[in-house]
Parts: sequence; C-alpha cells; structure tokens
Amino acid sequence: MSAYLGVDLAWGLGTERRAPNETGLAALDTDGRVLDAGWARGVDDVTTWIAEHLGPRTLIAVDASLVVTNPTGIREAERQVGQRYGRWKVAANPTNAASAASAGTQLLGRLSALGVTYVSDTASMRDRTGPAVFECYPYTTLVGVEEFGYDDERPRYKRLDTSVPPAVARQRRAVAFDDLVQRIRTTPLDPPLGLDGHPATRELATPSVLHGPTHKHREDLLDGVLCAWTAAFWERHGDGRVQVLGSDPGFPSDAPDAAGRRPVVVAPARPSQRPAR
Repeated sequence: MSAYLGVDLAWGLGTERRAPNETGLAALDTDGRVLDAGWARGVDDVTTWIAEHLGPRTLIAVDASLVVTNPTGIREAERQVGQRYGRWKVAANPTNAASAASAGTQLLGRLSALGVTYVSDTASMRDRTGPAVFECYPYTTLVGVEEFGYDDERPRYKRLDTSVPPAVARQRRAVAFDDLVQRIRTTPLDPPLGLDGHPATRELATPSVLHGPTHKHREDLLDGVLCAWTAAFWERHGDGRVQVLGSDPGFPSDAPDAAGRRPVVVAPARPSQRPAR
C-alpha cells in the first residue's frame, strides 16, 4: 500500500486504430521514497494500477481535468493558473464539456466506484476516512515551491521552444530535464523526495537523449513523481503553502457537478502567487 500516488494522465485515450498515450505513474511512502513507478496505457490499466496500490488513506494526485461542468470555454481554476502563475510562463490548457480530452472525468468515475472520494479543500483532504483524489498541475508545483529555485520562469523540460531551430530546442529541452532531475536529487525538500528507491526513477538521473519519444517517456514518469509529491506536500503544509484554484471566496468559480464536486486545481504557491485581498 502507498501513501501517495501520482498520475500524469495522458490526454489521448486511443481508439480501435490508435493505441492510447502513455500515463506516468508513481507511488511514494510517507518518507518520500518511490515504492513503484512506471507507465500504463488507457484508463482501464491506470485504474487497475491505482487499485493495486490503494491503502486506507492513500492520497492520489492526477494531472488531468477531473471535474468539468462548464459547457464551453475554460474552467475558472485553469484561468487562475494563468492569472497567478503567468509571470513564470505557466498556463493551463482549457477544458470544457465539449473537449475531446475526457480521460480525467472517466478516471474519476472509475475511482469513485472503488470508494475513492474527490477532495477539493484542505479540510476534507485531512479529514478523509478513506482514499482520496484531487487534481494538480506539475508546473505550478515546480514554480510554486521556492526550494526548486525556479524564481523567474518554469523549466522548459516539456515542449520544444519554437523560437529556436528544432535541433537547438531539443538540446535545450534535454538540458532543462537533466537540471530538473538534479535539483530534485540535491535540494532539501519538505517532505523529502528520493528518486533512487526504484529502478525506473533512478534511471532518470542518466543523461537525456534528444530522441523525442524517449524524452516523452521519461517526462511522463517524472511528472507522475511530481504529482505524487504534490499530494505529500499538500498534506504536509496545507493552506500555508498551497492554494486551491477555483474555490477562493470572492473570486469566480465553476458550478459543482451533480455529485456536488467543485472543479479545482490544487497548487503550491509562493505568497506572490496568491490573490491580493
């Protein structure tokens, strides 16, 4: 059983002609050690992996849109990502009921059937009596936790920089990825995070290659780890170092769904990333 699970849920669910994209998965214990890590394809396999790792109070962080109630446009939580983290060049993809990317809502339905509750505030997260799940976004974790040192801009370890030639962009992306892994391995974090406990995450410390699919494979796993650690960070620090986007009184929010669940994104935050009162 694991204390914290991280799921970097792939947007593409796949069809009969196309396999679903990979999802990065990671399981941490309370001391930040990686107990298990790997990849899965499709919501069925992701659900199976989660079910195999559930403990009495496992907290699951998912990088995907879990609760979507707006028929068009962008969710308010996503809008607030750009408003509060835009200075660090962080923004969220828009999600609405017409979006093709419904993997998150499908996963939430499967987890609800397993008895996993959706939590959207610190009090309900801490008061949970069983396993719980919430939505997060790794970029807000990286720029919201000051210890990582990304004081000016998010690390460019994901998409290629289109302002430079592709060969240069691939090289820069590899450097950014390796720098991020090095920061995770050498920065004192609270709670701690250790990558060496599992062969898959230990391998992330090897130098990156420029091959796109190989890089994406590694990136998905690292994001799964960051999601799991975000769950640990939220439980450790609560509202003191985390904000719940889409739920602030006095700010816009989306309507809850039929089950009363509100669309929110849990995001570590520096004081400057919180709204002015």
